Amino acid sequence: MFFGSKKSDLREFTPAELRDAITANTVTVVDVREAGEFASGHIQGAVLFPLSSFNPASLPQDPARPAVLHCGIGKRSRAAAEMCSKAGVEIAGHLAGGISAWAQAGLPVVRG
Repeated sequence: MFFGSKKSDLREFTPAELRDAITANTVTVVDVREAGEFASGHIQGAVLFPLSSFNPASLPQDPARPAVLHCGIGKRSRAAAEMCSKAGVEIAGHLAGGISAWAQAGLPVVRG
């Protein structure tokens, strides 16, 4: 879990680790990109919480399926994780390299 405010405290999931967590149904994938970016391609089952209106208190709070944030390359998901930390909202981590790394790993991207 992400507890601190330092970047080093944030767990960085690899695409393979996130795929395995999704398959095991042990995380909730939260996409912090904007709606148009989400529509152009997203991870199956991801929920959209754009950074432009991001409110950590609104994230799904299922202890059995903590949130893993992601964006395009990892910068915005780190920013959202910092917001979660400041608000006292626990998350599992974020996808290192964002959906770009996910796609480069050959994992499926849903269009539309």
